Amino acid sequence: MPEQDVTFGQLLLAEYESVKGGQRARTGFRDNLLCVTLAVGAAVIAATAQAKQLSMPLALPPVCVVLGWTYLVNDEKISAIGLYVRDDLGPRLAGLAAHGSRFAIFGWEAYHRTDIRRRSRKAIQTVIDLRAFCALPLAALVVFWSNGDAGGLLIGLSMLEVLAVVGLASLVVWYTKDA
Repeated sequence: MPEQDVTFGQLLLAEYESVKGGQRARTGFRDNLLCVTLAVGAAVIAATAQAKQLSMPLALPPVCVVLGWTYLVNDEKISAIGLYVRDDLGPRLAGLAAHGSRFAIFGWEAYHRTDIRRRSRKAIQTVIDLRAFCALPLAALVVFWSNGDAGGLLIGLSMLEVLAVVGLASLVVWYTKDA
């Protein structure tokens, strides 16, 4: 069987398929994290009500912070892949095309970002992210504190959880401004 030479353009297209596949996988995973967070929240609420253990809500903040951070990291990588395709891979492939770089390659990567409602969707998504990953665990902490008979160690733990949740909230807003 004769060996076939692989062109630079074919390598770039293969790279495009690979990074887009990774982007699709990360998008699906990221989007499922919201559902997982809500399911975990419902489970903790149900367990707290059933067991009448008012320290159980303390389990929710660390779980929400981990899930929220994982959500943010995947969201950032999804955006980074789009940026790479728009600003690096696309122009290199366009330079190899017969017409040079006169034509946009992978135009969707830039086009969908020009939608006039994009900013409002990003703002709404930020509110949803803050509610799921930050407001839910803060509400759990309020329930815990309203019990009134927690020991000093658990109160101290809850204060650390507040700091972690507030830190995550600031990152959610910060990452939104960069997108």
